[in-house]
Amino acid sequence: MRLFWKDQLPFIFAYLLQLALNTLVYWLDGYRHAAISIYAALLSSCILAVFLLIRYWTNRSFYRRLEEIPDSLRAFADVKPGSPLADSLQRLLKAQYRLYLQEIGEQQSKIDGHRHFMNQWVHQMKTPLSVIHLMVQHEDDPRSVAIGDELERLRKGLEMVLYAARLDTFEHDFVVESLDLENLVRSVTSSQKRLFIRRKVYPVIEIPEGLAIATDEKWLSFVLTQLITNAVKYTVKERANLRFRGFTRGRETVLEIEDEGVGIPASDLPRVFDAYFTGDNGRSFQESTGMGLYLAKEICAKLGHRIELDSQEGVGATARIVFQPGR
Repeated sequence: MRLFWKDQLPFIFAYLLQLALNTLVYWLDGYRHAAISIYAALLSSCILAVFLLIRYWTNRSFYRRLEEIPDSLRAFADVKPGSPLADSLQRLLKAQYRLYLQEIGEQQSKIDGHRHFMNQWVHQMKTPLSVIHLMVQHEDDPRSVAIGDELERLRKGLEMVLYAARLDTFEHDFVVESLDLENLVRSVTSSQKRLFIRRKVYPVIEIPEGLAIATDEKWLSFVLTQLITNAVKYTVKERANLRFRGFTRGRETVLEIEDEGVGIPASDLPRVFDAYFTGDNGRSFQESTGMGLYLAKEICAKLGHRIELDSQEGVGATARIVFQPGR
């Protein structure tokens, strides 16, 4: 109603001005019957009121929709045009909506093509890495060991690219099953033994037997790999421990990964899960990409888990994955 009156206000002012002007012309011409003039003004005002009432009634859905905040892109479809202006505006919105859908479809096709290319490229790169790994895995000289370490870094980088590309299609690529938490952690730490040996960090697993979680093994293994890589990367002292603790907290199951690294500055903690954020430690450790914790949080959110991070600078950091009941 408010928008309707704002729209009709210039028309009402024009009507009143015309009424006053006509009355003035008759008065200047010598017509002095005030009662007849008032009667004519009342009749024309009644006609105006009826006209405005009919106009509002036929366009009420149009004005109501213009005042409301739309909750979807197709909100305009609920409007029932009652005038040529409303009908023309609705046709314009429909045409723009079709163009929008067409442009979105074109962009989505480009994104899908790019994602497909990235997946194919990563798989093609894995083959030469595997061949090179087979060539140097039985060699003990420092050069071969260094090549093996660099191959491991390349493999992890390719995996990060692959999982980042698959994140948008996560719903089509995960299977939830009941897993033993201790076995899962041991499997992931075993796959990272080269990293532990090179940095002289020792995993300590303190998870009770039979502690089960519902999750996707492949995606959660990637999250644990990112957390382990971060923890070991920022541990500078030798013979440090990386502790894995599993326990229940009420109805929740919790996995803690506690390192003895350099810790995270308090000013960086609120942003550690932001994409591409490296912080003060990232500028000191050049291997940081700022994507590991971001992907870990995004994957945990899609799996229905919660990830937390506590840290004290100079002491270490504790990453915590909380598995919700019934997930």
